Amino acid sequence: MDRVTDRASHSAAVALASELRGFAGKLKRRLREQADVGDLTHSQTSVLLRIESEGAATTSALARAEGMKPQSMGAVIAALEAAGFVAGEPDPADKRQTLLSLTEECRRWIAEGRAVRQDWLSRVVEAKLSPQEQEQISAVMPLLHRIVTD
Repeated sequence: MDRVTDRASHSAAVALASELRGFAGKLKRRLREQADVGDLTHSQTSVLLRIESEGAATTSALARAEGMKPQSMGAVIAALEAAGFVAGEPDPADKRQTLLSLTEECRRWIAEGRAVRQDWLSRVVEAKLSPQEQEQISAVMPLLHRIVTD
């Protein structure tokens, strides 16, 4: 490719990236509006999702993973325990450590929130997009997945 084509291609990629980022932010906000997250902070929500996806963990492991100081993570965990969302049990490999995991109440709450958001998005897609437009979006989903896959 020549320089003019390279610059045009780069400019198009920059514009598309900006549009995708803006869209992703708006979609995330709209989805967040659909399910009540109560008074959870971003850090608390992030910890719950990490435990859900990666399994039980110690406070210090969660602090490292979230880029927080252990003392700060301790406050996050204390609030989640008080809300009944996480519970600790001694680590079978090291009884001095406590493994934190999600409670059944938390798992139900997460599942219900996802169901509400899925229902909302399904209804919006069906109401605002024709079957042909839905097929068009479906066709580009593999490309969008490639963007976020490591």
